[in-house]
Amino acid sequence: MIPRARLLTRVTSALRRSPAVSLLGPRQSGKTTIARALLAPDSENYFDLERPTSLRRLDDPETSLSELRGLVVIDEVQRRPELFAILRVLIDRPRSPARFLLLGSASPALLRQSAESLAGRIEVIETAGFTVEEVGQDHAARLWLRGGFPRSFLATSEPRSYTWREEFIRTFLEQDLPQLGIRIPSPQLQRFWTMLAHYHGQIWNAAELAASFGLSQPTVRSYLDLMTSAYMIRQLQPWHENLSKRQVKAPKIYVRDSGLLHSLLGLRTRRDLLSHPKLGASWEGYVIEQLLQAFQPDQAYFWATHQGAELDVLMLRGSRRVGVEIKRGDAPSLTASIRIALDDLRLHKLWIIYPGQQRYNLNEKVTAIPFDEAIAMKGTDFL
Repeated sequence: MIPRARLLTRVTSALRRSPAVSLLGPRQSGKTTIARALLAPDSENYFDLERPTSLRRLDDPETSLSELRGLVVIDEVQRRPELFAILRVLIDRPRSPARFLLLGSASPALLRQSAESLAGRIEVIETAGFTVEEVGQDHAARLWLRGGFPRSFLATSEPRSYTWREEFIRTFLEQDLPQLGIRIPSPQLQRFWTMLAHYHGQIWNAAELAASFGLSQPTVRSYLDLMTSAYMIRQLQPWHENLSKRQVKAPKIYVRDSGLLHSLLGLRTRRDLLSHPKLGASWEGYVIEQLLQAFQPDQAYFWATHQGAELDVLMLRGSRRVGVEIKRGDAPSLTASIRIALDDLRLHKLWIIYPGQQRYNLNEKVTAIPFDEAIAMKGTDFL
């Protein structure tokens, strides 16, 4: 068992503040483990909607839920989206005796009813698999190769980890998405997902993908949004201001879990990864996910101009702006692109994250920071 103290603290703090908390993330990412740390699964207040007994108990949901006191957990809530309207009624009771923890494998954009029914009443926490902080720096290389899904990371061998991810992909496409009402044939979505893996770290080009599939641009865009809402893809949106330069306005695309990316690319071992053309892009996506989990910025973007200047990540917290460049090289240096980003984006500081061992300053605002050290930093480093 790998403790997830930071995530557990975030959930318990949110439950003290809000009558309902939604813990969202991909299936098999450890949400249930967090819930069971707060409430025993055999409690009458625990509903696992993958179990027929829990579904039967909710045949008359208002009656079943209205008598409960204390913490109430509803796992895989996306299976019964009609519950959100009932939860609103229960939450709005004077001195409501219950707090609700809702676990789901789809974002509010996909569960539109939840956003409409519980607006202003629910706090949303998004999570993923294990982080470097949780598994320890000694296991960071394995985390990069296998990804953060607990069963993939903890598998007893590389072949077993790879097999688990292959089965996860198949089950996700054939069972999980249909349960959300998605009726796209699974072979077509798997081809699309595999193609996105080859675009990992690149700017979205709807016309190119639409031509490859023989589909319209709105259709491939809907596929992208679907995979994003199911927490499989990250669309890192572009930052653009009223600058004199022409700026890129399409998102960058990343497969959120590095292990799934490697499976979609057919990379079974670390040796396969280190010799693959997507090595740099894989590293970039992995670092981005780890940084966003560690720092929890208010917002995150990338930035690029048509003249060639770019910044991998722009993290915002309040009025503070921190830029991040991600490099695989051993000795990153100050480039013209970094200087342009500093000036045009009015950055308070810029970090160059690289897989080395030594931290050093390139000027008063730019610091090269080893990945291990960057992940260990806290939110105060925004100051």
